[in-house]
Amino acid sequence: QVQLVESGGGLVQAGGSLRLSCAASGRTFSSIHMGWFRQGPGKEREFVASISWNGGTTYYASSVKGRFTISRDNAKNTVYLQMNSLKPEDTAIYYCAARDLVPGASYDYWGQGTQVTVSS
Repeated sequence: QVQLVESGGGLVQAGGSLRLSCAASGRTFSSIHMGWFRQGPGKEREFVASISWNGGTTYYASSVKGRFTISRDNAKNTVYLQMNSLKPEDTAIYYCAARDLVPGASYDYWGQGTQVTVSS
């Protein structure tokens, strides 16, 4: 089992920045890939970014590429999402998630989410 706790959400003006953190416990952190997802008002949950177990590979949704950066610190069991140039459409609950290293594994572990609100 993996327990995930997000933090760092809040209210920010358009153009501003926030950094989300997700602390993991219950498993060796370097044995899991990590991802960030979000769910906006009235929308389905969508992929935002992911990072491999050693930080060597990252992926981003096209809507955030160039503005968001995912990173991880395996010594601190924490994954981050640096969000710059925020837009009102980035308003959502942001979730971190974890999946096993087995190819094709799904994201089976989820945090409770942290609210990000971007005002225009």
